[in-house]
Amino acid sequence: MYSGLVHAHSGLRWLALLLLVAAVFVSVSRWMGNQSFTDGNRKLYLFTLISVHLQLVLGLILYFISPKVNFNGMSERVIRFYTVEHITIMLLAIALITVGYSRSKRATSDTQKHRLVGIFYGIGLVLILAGIPWAFRNLGAGNF
Repeated sequence: MYSGLVHAHSGLRWLALLLLVAAVFVSVSRWMGNQSFTDGNRKLYLFTLISVHLQLVLGLILYFISPKVNFNGMSERVIRFYTVEHITIMLLAIALITVGYSRSKRATSDTQKHRLVGIFYGIGLVLILAGIPWAFRNLGAGNF
């Protein structure tokens, strides 16, 4: 079960990243172009929100069953990353994405809606990219 969850969490990250990059690109281009807020934009932003929340649920399950999470081994780099750094960065990123989506729903103008999504999703994307245990960081994780 643990191995399957790790693979699902690691594999679905690519879907979440793809949707997040698309949402940031669309929102910024529509914000700069003063274009209208369409139903397609709303769906893209919503599916992006759903994908990062799905990643959060899988990540929280893994957090509580993973042998890499150990509060007694905080001096070791890999354990500290998974126990504190990864979850903190990801929670902050997902909170920002959620706030951006919620605030854009309440915004009155189309430009303001796109601006809010672009800013909050963009900051969330940067944080997520910084918090992923990429293979080149030697944290015991691969690209899939």
